[in-house]
Amino acid sequence: MPIGTPELLMQRRHCLSAMLQLSVCSALPVWAADSEVLPMDSRVPGGIARLSLGPSSSRPKVATSEGIPVLVIGDMIEWTALVGIPLSAKPGIHAVTVHNDDGTQSLDYKVSDKQYTEQRLKVSPKTVDLAPQDLARHERERAHQQTIMALYSTPTSETTVLGMQQPCPGRRSSSFGLRRVFNGQSRNPHSGMDIAAATGTVIKAPLHGKVVDVGDYFFNGGTVWLDHGGGLLTMYCHLSSTQCKVGDLLQAGQAFCKVGATGRVTGPHLHWGVMLNRTMVDPALFLG
Repeated sequence: MPIGTPELLMQRRHCLSAMLQLSVCSALPVWAADSEVLPMDSRVPGGIARLSLGPSSSRPKVATSEGIPVLVIGDMIEWTALVGIPLSAKPGIHAVTVHNDDGTQSLDYKVSDKQYTEQRLKVSPKTVDLAPQDLARHERERAHQQTIMALYSTPTSETTVLGMQQPCPGRRSSSFGLRRVFNGQSRNPHSGMDIAAATGTVIKAPLHGKVVDVGDYFFNGGTVWLDHGGGLLTMYCHLSSTQCKVGDLLQAGQAFCKVGATGRVTGPHLHWGVMLNRTMVDPALFLG
């Protein structure tokens, strides 16, 4: 069985679980590593690769081929890297660099192809081509958003259970990866999950997190970003109001904003995004 697979991860934990009874390990936090608390392993563009790193006395450091740090969780018995795979990733073999007790090595994983739905629409040209002042505003806002996306904070004891609850009730009105073509012009694939809900519907934090950005943007409207540690961030867009400020620490299940129809939208809904190692991944992989 190849290294890095979820099956190998579970086998290692079962074989080594007796070691947790040793007094030398009794004071260490036990970081669960199974499908109930980790996102689903889905090695496709927009998915997540769960890579088993094996035992190490300290948390290994893992980075993508571009040098972007990767979220690592676990304990000295078994560490796991959670690698966000960009929607632009080509099928084939990819690799991360691992620094642990054994030194530095490369760990490969295979990305398979996935065809997402494409939607072709005819719309008014003014909804596709931005006016110069709107384009200038968007460029300024995009530069700021890039600084938020690049945030990386050290994982804490809260960065253990990563299974999420849907942030608000409602049906999924648009799925991750959908590509829209307006008047023959292709746009970037949909980078989150849209949840249809009435304006004013309460949105709750799916995990413990820190508020790192609150703003009002041209495309996204009212927006909040949460940092959950280790390069795992979540984004909430088109909000009607926010009940939080930058620096606030939120507990899982705590209300912090409300659904709206702000920004460039046709109706009220929540656009929910999940980011790992600076790439947007499918939020559905985190839902039980």
